Order: sequence, then structure tokens, then C-alpha cells
Amino acid sequence: MFTDTVGYTASTQANEGRTLELLRQQTELLRPLLALHQGREIKSTGDGFLVEFDSALKAVQCAVNIQRRIYERNSEGGLTPIRIRIGVHLGDVVESGSDILGDAVNLAARIEPLAEPGGVCVSGAVYEQVRTKVTDRFERLEPKALKGVELPMEVYRVVPSWEASGPNGAGDHATHPPDKTRIAVLPFANISPDLNDEYFADGLTEELIANLSLVPGLKVIARTSVLGYKKGEKKVAVIGKELDVGTVVEGSVRRAANKIRVTVQVIDVATEEHLWTAKYDDDLNDIFAVQSEIATKVATSLPGSLTKPQAVVPELERPKETQSYLSYLQGQALIWRTDESSLRKSLEHFQKALESDPTFARAYAGLARAYINLGNEGYLTWTGAIEMGQAAAERASKLDPDLAEAHALLGELAFMADAPAEILDRELRRALELNPNLAPAHSILGALAGSFGIMESYILQADEAYRLDPLSPPMIRRQGEAYFNSGRLEEALAHWKKHLETDPIDAYQGLTEYYLLQGDLAQAESMVQELERVAPNSDPALLCRGFLAGRKGDRDTALRTIARIDELFKKGTSRQSSIGFVYYALGDLDRFFEYMFASARNHTMQAVRVRLSPLFTEARKDSRFVMLVIQAGRPMQANKPAG
Repeated sequence: MFTDTVGYTASTQANEGRTLELLRQQTELLRPLLALHQGREIKSTGDGFLVEFDSALKAVQCAVNIQRRIYERNSEGGLTPIRIRIGVHLGDVVESGSDILGDAVNLAARIEPLAEPGGVCVSGAVYEQVRTKVTDRFERLEPKALKGVELPMEVYRVVPSWEASGPNGAGDHATHPPDKTRIAVLPFANISPDLNDEYFADGLTEELIANLSLVPGLKVIARTSVLGYKKGEKKVAVIGKELDVGTVVEGSVRRAANKIRVTVQVIDVATEEHLWTAKYDDDLNDIFAVQSEIATKVATSLPGSLTKPQAVVPELERPKETQSYLSYLQGQALIWRTDESSLRKSLEHFQKALESDPTFARAYAGLARAYINLGNEGYLTWTGAIEMGQAAAERASKLDPDLAEAHALLGELAFMADAPAEILDRELRRALELNPNLAPAHSILGALAGSFGIMESYILQADEAYRLDPLSPPMIRRQGEAYFNSGRLEEALAHWKKHLETDPIDAYQGLTEYYLLQGDLAQAESMVQELERVAPNSDPALLCRGFLAGRKGDRDTALRTIARIDELFKKGTSRQSSIGFVYYALGDLDRFFEYMFASARNHTMQAVRVRLSPLFTEARKDSRFVMLVIQAGRPMQANKPAG
């Protein structure tokens, strides 16, 4: 992919200072997008970039997203427009040190000037690879004679979705088919005689999601967002719209003693036609072969599949003992629940799996996740969750260095412990290299970028996490926070209103904070009342009640709320921060910093909120804030991680 700034030479001659500033802004905008799409920046050409990707699809998606983001930026008003052209070609290259050479590079450079300002042009070879995999339309240009090329080349222009509107325009999303490479694996139905085998069906669902997530080019919706479809009450078309997917996988599992029967269907959301259906009758010991074959057939049955029919889909790690695997599935079935009993049983199942097979790396990863979730819910001390979770994640990574989940967990634990940014950046990026579908890794990488003030990357990573797990409360929360913390308040408002049913606790908290910022205390009171109706004793409800009371000057209510928070959340992750926030609302900065420094010492400060939320602007003006940031770790003046 080649990018080039329109009119760079003439602009430099007219106003060199302004041009260089625009070039700086352009670079800050592009680099996070290149990283998000796993592009390798080969070199900067002064006013553009040469970038290499491992797939044509990633290159085109990156190019379109770059031009979309520039269009949004230019539309904000009051800014000097940025205009670039992008060209994409596909072919072999020759490595030469840190550079790449060859006809493919030269042709990409020849195609780029054919694009309009703000546009993307691709070669015929790229078009053939991606035409069925992206929702943007293509227009074939007249064959062009390119310098150094004997015969005219076929070149296609990408018609951007923001260019036109109406029934015939690219802006009418209804005219575009859903992206078939975005897949939702719905919970498999349990039709076993024993209802206690429900975990087996749930486990098979998660295993298929994990397996398909390893296929390059596929975007697979996380388990937490498909769980709500377990009852099978909604039609495929509705599910496709809600999850923004083009392909749905559904099936059933029957287990009787050592025998299993698995039925699978792959459905095209646009037509609701079955692309592929199969039934398997096997021994339980052959479940791994069944899973592998299902994953391969699902991946290769997609129209315009990214993998050749003979391709081998990466396989998940197989434990040595079937009993170890069954215990692992039982642990996985409980790990995302929020009650203490389920989480501790999940922990026990993973430990049992490791008793049967001490080399089962994924069971160690499950163990780490169980410790993290116990800590997040306040059933385990925060430091205890970090220490035990880290030991399990390190063991998983040592047993299987290419286990993406282990690297993601190590990054998440490093984030919880306020470890140096370099550790987080290294572990999370390695996780996403191995499996780009890990929503938590994208989310935390975005929060890390946000804590350094790299707002473009903050938003982009939060958005990618949300698209991969659109019904998960943590991803919903982090997307809304990213909008709110970066000043995109109307987008935050729309986001929270959209999720009043799917995630009412976070939505009402987000709306409370929005109205508090606007100074609309009446609306904030209404939102707090709704939050108290939904979850009266939750930390968000108590925090919002206390914060609102502080803003109203109702000291008695604020102090009673503080006492209640202290009583209910002795071990919780947010107790000291929440109490500090209420004191901040009361205008008591001394007590605010007292609690913030205490929470920084035990790594529970909610650093991104304190550093970025517009609600805490006054705290950031205080001389103590710099010392707080330093104590919390990853100070803003430290070396920034790559965008």
C-alpha cells in the first residue's frame, strides 16, 4: 500500500510551517490505523508511507478506514483539510534490509496517483481477492497504461460509503450485503438425555469460536456476545443485524456415555440459505478431530473464502486425557458468570483438568482468567488475583509460547498491576499477532494508548474490541468511556442510549456522568434513580448517588454513601477510588488525593478515568496530580508505545 499527500510540494512552497504541521497530524492519524490492521510500515516517503500487509483484505480495509477517518476529521470544521491518495497492489517482493523491492512495489506506486484525493485505487489482482469480502462497492476504471508496464492494467476505484446517500448511493447501508467474513457461532443446543451435559454443548461452542478465531481474515464474535441467543428465539436475519455479521453457525450436541452426535449448519445471513450442513457420530475420544473438521469446513464454505478448500485451519491444543478436557469445558462454562460460587467452581474444574494433565496450557490460561474474574468481582483481594493469575498465565505461556490467550492475560494482568507500558505493549501485540480476534487485548491496548494521550489509537482499539464483542458489558463500557474521555460527547450519549437494554448498569452510569458534565442535575438524578432500580447495591449505583449528592452539596447523603461503599466492597477493585471520587464531588481535594494515592498503592486507581475523564479536570490542575500519576505507574511523559 502506498499513500501520498495531495499537493504536498505546492503546499510546502506556499506555507512550509502549516504543511509540516498537517503532515504531523496525518502521521499521528495513520499510524494507529496501520497498527490496528497489522500493517508493517516499511518506510516514510516524506509525505506518505509504504506499508506491507499479510493479506490483500487487511490492506484494503486499512486503506478505506484511513480515508474514512480523514473524511470524519475534515468534516469537523475549523481544520485545514488533509487530502491523501492510496494505491494497493498484490505481488511478490524482495527484502532488502528494512526495505522491500520489486515490481509489486513499483506497481502500487503507479496505481496510487490514479486515485482521487481522498480515494483508494486497487489493482485487478487485489479486486479479485477482496470483492466478495468487503461491503464497499468498486468501480472499474478504464484500463490504464502505467509507466514501465507493457499492457494496460485493470484498476478499480473503491466507492466510499460516505460519498453518497439514497437508494442508489454507497451511503445507503441497506444496499450492501453483510460482511460474510464476520461470523457468529451461536450456542449449540444440548439434546443429550442428561441435562447436566449442558456444559459440553457450551464448551463445544466456545471451542469452535476459539478455533475459527485463528483463521486469518475472519472476524469471529466473542462468546460473551452470543450467549444471549442460547434460547434460539430470534431469526438469523435479526441476529445478523444485531451482531453485524454475514455468517451464522448453529448446531446441536447429543452425548450419551462415550458417544457424541454433533449437527452443524452454516447460514448466509443475507439469504438465510444453508451454505453447509453436516452430522457427526463419533466416540468422545474423537471430539478433537470432529472440532477440527467442523472449523475447517466452516471456514472453507464461506463465499469467496479466505482459505483454499484444502487449507488446514490451525488446531487448538489437545490435552493428553479426555477427562482433563471435560473438566476444562466445565470450567469454561462457568468462567464468565459473576456470582462467587460459579467462579470458584470454575477454578476447581481448571485445577482438576491440570491434575489429569499438568501440561495442558489452556487450562492454566483458564485458571488465570478465573483468578482475574474473582478479583474483578471482589471475591478475592486485588493483589491476590494479580499474583495468582500471573503465575498461571506465565505457566501457560511457558508450556505454549504461541498461545494467544496467555499473552493477552499477561498483558491484562500487567495493566491491572500498573506495570511498565513496554510489558503491556509487547504482550498484547504478540497476542493480537497470534489471534486478532481477542477483544480484551484490543480494549486494554486502547486504554493504554489513552493513558498516554494517543486518542486516535484509544478510540480505534476500543471500537475494534466492541465490534468483536458488541454485547459484552466490559466492551460496551470501554467504548462509551473512550468516546466520553476523548471529548466525543454526543457519540458517548448515543452509545449509552443504544445500550439501555443490553447493558443498563453501564448505560445509566454513563448517562449520569454525561448529564453531570452538562450540569443538568435533574436529568442526572433521573438516571441515578434508574440505576438504583436496576442494581441498587452495585458500586456504580452507589458511586453515582454519592457523586451526584456531592455536586448538589448534600454532604450527609454523600457521606452515608461513602460508608455504604466501604461496608459492601471491602475487597473490591473500586472501593477506594469510588470513595475518593465522591470526596472530589464534595470539593474535598485533600481527601480525594488521600484515597487516590491509597488506590494507586494497591493498583486499583482506575487510572484512565482519573487521567482523561472531563469530570476530573480540576484534579488534574492540582500540583499533587503529577505525583499521583508517577506513583500509579506509566507516567504520561514516559516513552509512548507504538500507535
